[in-house]
Amino acid sequence: MSDNAAPCGVLLVNLGTPDQPTTGSVRRYLREFLSDARVIDTPRLIWWFILNCVILLVRPAKVAKLYQSIWTEQGSPLMVGSQAQATALQHSFSQRGLKLQVELAMTYGEPNITAAMQRLRDKGCGRILVLPLYPQYSATTTAAVMDAVVASQRNVRDVPELRFVKSYCDHPSYIKALARSVRDYWQQHGQADKLLMSFHGIPKRYADAGDPYPIECGRTAKALADALELDDSRWVMTYQSRFGPAEWMQPYTDITLQGFPSEGIKAVDIMSPAFTSDCLETLEELKIQNSELFMEAGGEQYRYIPALNDDALFVECLLELSIQHTQGW
Repeated sequence: MSDNAAPCGVLLVNLGTPDQPTTGSVRRYLREFLSDARVIDTPRLIWWFILNCVILLVRPAKVAKLYQSIWTEQGSPLMVGSQAQATALQHSFSQRGLKLQVELAMTYGEPNITAAMQRLRDKGCGRILVLPLYPQYSATTTAAVMDAVVASQRNVRDVPELRFVKSYCDHPSYIKALARSVRDYWQQHGQADKLLMSFHGIPKRYADAGDPYPIECGRTAKALADALELDDSRWVMTYQSRFGPAEWMQPYTDITLQGFPSEGIKAVDIMSPAFTSDCLETLEELKIQNSELFMEAGGEQYRYIPALNDDALFVECLLELSIQHTQGW
């Protein structure tokens, strides 16, 4: 990028979150999220009935209570963490004299992608790099971001030049950040019998249809285990957050944890390399729900290793990805 070039934009995108931990806000968020065919591929008419006549009548109140258990004074943890990442990345660009402008958007909810793209264009960004905050590609997440970005420009006359970061599942800087976070945690708390790496699941039929997500999760887990110099007996990879009656990718996190004590594994460190910011699935599901399952099954020590959030090494990873993918601009 030359000194006289117009600024380029970097659009960080995460999944989204309700605005408030209330039934109404959760219902609005779930309606948008679960209406995306990238997320749920059930035939539309059938799914419309299930979503509107069953799920949105029952689930929002339950989910709102879960959000209430993790909500902070600053708001949703996912929003707080994602905003901190965007702020830190912009600061890194400015420190290095890079003419890159950062905006944060969510695929579902606010801040929405259309408005964030417009803010970048208002800053003079005719070239925009879309950087999803999902290290592992899936059609349910990364491709949904791509869809939404393209759709946001449908009525724009002068569409900016676009590039997308598809995956960074085993990018050296990403693995370095993960490994240091684990080492730092172990230095303070000691090392458990087993390190469990829990990834958000997808229905098995999605993988059977060609979604590479499980392969990319495996690449992340193996790279992290290698960086930590763990042999195969010291770590395991599982999938969490399954929903509905269909088979999802296995092994399941909760069932694995329930079986550990009978195998003599009484102390577990658990983390989720699929989430770059702490959120409902990490702070409530992993840290609280699954801890209870493990302890009730006879476990003795259960420790959650936080997501990277705005860790300096992860921000450095985002910086490197941004520079790498804006080459020639």
